Amino acid sequence: MATETDILLRDLSSDGILRLTLNDVARRNALSEAMLSKLGRTFAEAGKDSAIRVIVLAANGPAFCAGHDLKEMTAGRATPDVGRAYFTKVMAQCSGVMQGIVNCPKPVIAEVTGIATAAGCQLVASCDLAVAADSAKFSTPGVHIGLFCSTPMVALSRNISNKHAMEMLLTGDMTPATRAAEIGLVNYAVPAQDLTAATMEMARKIASKSSMTLATGKRAYYAQRAMALADAYDYASQVMVDNMLAHDAQEGIGAFIEKRAPQWQDR
Repeated sequence: MATETDILLRDLSSDGILRLTLNDVARRNALSEAMLSKLGRTFAEAGKDSAIRVIVLAANGPAFCAGHDLKEMTAGRATPDVGRAYFTKVMAQCSGVMQGIVNCPKPVIAEVTGIATAAGCQLVASCDLAVAADSAKFSTPGVHIGLFCSTPMVALSRNISNKHAMEMLLTGDMTPATRAAEIGLVNYAVPAQDLTAATMEMARKIASKSSMTLATGKRAYYAQRAMALADAYDYASQVMVDNMLAHDAQEGIGAFIEKRAPQWQDR
């Protein structure tokens, strides 16, 4: 069985793209306690690392992520409270990881092969962008085992329309990658042999921008979504003012006017 040191592989390229690869293949890259712990720490550390500009989350094996480790969860029932405290802890840990991805100042791109089910689908939906192999499939299948995918629902419902989200949640059916792209769960579905190239092309394009600008934009995007329209405009207007006063905005506008490539200082 994979240990915590090798269930998540890390590779940082010279252009600032951090590839994180889920590597607990025997457990279909399930979100075990060890995997959640590793992911939580890694995203927190990456968010503070100035050498990292973009994060790609990929996976080894036939499954991107099969969700929670149900054998581990079942073992947690062997307590006087039949698992209530344990389940509460694991759900909080998982929710913390998903929010950590959203709150990470670096753009996060999911590179999806195989299946992404339940909390694995939640993981994809929590990333800022996603590119999937055309053979990939997605589902929130909790209804098949008497367990509604309530926490995956949070991320799913913030990515796709109500009708599409409810269809996935109520039927538990597999959604092919092409359909996932149509409804907005992923950005693109591409031939499997082109997946990494397509994902890395997107990552390099984003990594070439000012990291200050990207962090400003990502933070503002998620913040304004929870606001009423007038409040969102007030907030975004202030963000825009602060952004205009930043060095990289002055440099970028000057470079555009002077028809030259900007020289980012990430501030």
